[in-house]
Amino acid sequence: MKAWSHFKTITHHKLIVMKNCFKVGLFKQGLLHDLSKYTPTEFFVGCKYYQGNQSPNNAERDALGCSYAWLHHKGRNKHHFEYWIDYSIAAHKGMAPTKMPTKYVVEMLMDRIAASRIYLKEEYTDSAPLNYYLKGRDYMMMHEESKELLEQLLVMLSEKGEKSTFSYIRKNVLRS
Repeated sequence: MKAWSHFKTITHHKLIVMKNCFKVGLFKQGLLHDLSKYTPTEFFVGCKYYQGNQSPNNAERDALGCSYAWLHHKGRNKHHFEYWIDYSIAAHKGMAPTKMPTKYVVEMLMDRIAASRIYLKEEYTDSAPLNYYLKGRDYMMMHEESKELLEQLLVMLSEKGEKSTFSYIRKNVLRS
């Protein structure tokens, strides 16, 4: 039953993000993370295109040429760098990334950890979020400072693990 499987997947993802956000002191973000996935616009698409090993948005994109669920999602969830793309103040430059508030970069890290855990299951390692990020990094329109912080945290996670990385975030990243 795809609806039940999809519900369990998004809820499991949300709970992992919530737990990790709580560990670094982002309580409100942990509670509110990805609530739009339960709205009809996103939930029904997730049920229809559920596969269990990747985002249903990828399958919707393959079928329709774009993902309406993703367009809805990224426009409502500030932990996605795509939310922070706006027109440049230099009119001839078109679209440009804006700097993300630090707390959303941290939530993005937690989102990537949870997604990697969900889809890789027992094959997950602390390097998995970094490896996934590196595959798409060249195609991202993300503000340089936001990108630098995310990369720093992904590398730290890969090299030192969650406990050390979360402690660093709590004491150094979110305190400054």
